[in-house]
Amino acid sequence: MKDLTDYINKATQNIKEDRAATKALLVTLIKYMTVQDDRHKEVGMVAAKYVETLQRSNEQLVKLAALIQKQSSGEKGITDIEKDELFDIIQSKKDED
Repeated sequence: MKDLTDYINKATQNIKEDRAATKALLVTLIKYMTVQDDRHKEVGMVAAKYVETLQRSNEQLVKLAALIQKQSSGEKGITDIEKDELFDIIQSKKDED
């Protein structure tokens, strides 16, 4: 259980750091877009990617919360569905890098 707790803590910290960096980038991009009307066409797709990143981190937090709840309720292990979801998250993160 200590390993799971360590992984959850590390994942939570990574999510917080990723969210902070993405929010900072998004705020900067929004300021850039508001200077001229036509800049939205220029960088709108980049802004959408930043929002997608924030949404994925929300999904990760929900999954971590489910793991924590399961751990505190005394359930053992994770289901095959949860394993697949976690694998998909990790894989999509690797694909982004």
